[in-house]
Amino acid sequence: MPSSREPVQERVPPTRAAALRQRLAEVRGPAVQPKPLDARALAALAANPGCRRRALLDGAGVDKTALADALGAPSAFGQSQFALVRGNSFEARVKADGGAELLRLVHEGLDPAAAPPGSAAVPDLSAVGPEGRTARTALALREATGTGTWALLDHPMLALDVAGSVAFLEPDAVVVHPDGSWTVVEIKSFPMLDGSADAAKVGAAARQAAVYVLALERVAAQLDPAPEVRHRVLLVCPKDFSNLPAASAVDVRKQRAVTRRQLERLTRIEEIADTLPEGTCFAPDLPPEELTAAVEAIPATYAPECLAACELAFHCRARSRGEGAVTSLGRSLRAELGGLTTVDEVLAAAHGRAGDPDDPAVAALRRASALRAEALGGAPC
Repeated sequence: MPSSREPVQERVPPTRAAALRQRLAEVRGPAVQPKPLDARALAALAANPGCRRRALLDGAGVDKTALADALGAPSAFGQSQFALVRGNSFEARVKADGGAELLRLVHEGLDPAAAPPGSAAVPDLSAVGPEGRTARTALALREATGTGTWALLDHPMLALDVAGSVAFLEPDAVVVHPDGSWTVVEIKSFPMLDGSADAAKVGAAARQAAVYVLALERVAAQLDPAPEVRHRVLLVCPKDFSNLPAASAVDVRKQRAVTRRQLERLTRIEEIADTLPEGTCFAPDLPPEELTAAVEAIPATYAPECLAACELAFHCRARSRGEGAVTSLGRSLRAELGGLTTVDEVLAAAHGRAGDPDDPAVAALRRASALRAEALGGAPC
């Protein structure tokens, strides 16, 4: 019998964060390393905040590419190896000589009234683990702000809370201006022809940069006074078909506002995880039928735009088409149809077999059916 003087060992209950990490590790697979969230994934997640499936899989660090392969629906989403090599080569050229060319572009495109950048500070951001690199980045930003000189942070690490999970983000560069303000720099390998680039690619880069701006604002808010995080980012691309850099200032205030609002609307990850059946796991070495059941246990919100942003898009598209969901035809059409969620419901309403005649969507469908029949000279179909 233990002596009354011996200390009683009490089990300390896990914190909420630790419990969530353990739960997500079980969902991902205990032996599977988590795949970190990046700004590209966050931008895509913010564009489809209603997809609980992607929110949980991304928050748990599930490798969706491996999962799609295991489900028999491999995705073509992602950059080719050639594009990655070309992009890395171009980025190295832009940042050569201590980032002299990059700083020149920032000075000309965003801050021509400031003193020209001579020799800028390029702090060492190396540290152990993403948490260490995040802390080292915050320290470097604090030290560079207020010195009255230029500073270039090459691949800093930022943190952003997303639906109860921390995402570590790594922009291409952050520049500290002599006035103490901060600018996000995005370096892309697609060309800028005659001073302009492909609008869709620029839009995707702007949404990605907006995520970095949000994360950078979290760092700035911890300083007193808080430095300005500029909402005009610098997009650097190859000029025409050469390897010479060209730059364009992009205002991301709209993308920042939309991304912030969408991320705030995301259902917290622990709430989604609590709805899963006991023992649900997404380890890619599980039998396909078990993985399919696990994936289908989380509702998804598929839209054609997912094909350009999500590795599970082909799997979700097949399921959406099999269920006859109108979302597989596009979000704009889904919004026009109101409470009609399947193709069968839409056809029944158009043919007069179902639906409330006072519903504007039903009335429009029946009118369209009548006009089609009149044009074809037959009965409504």
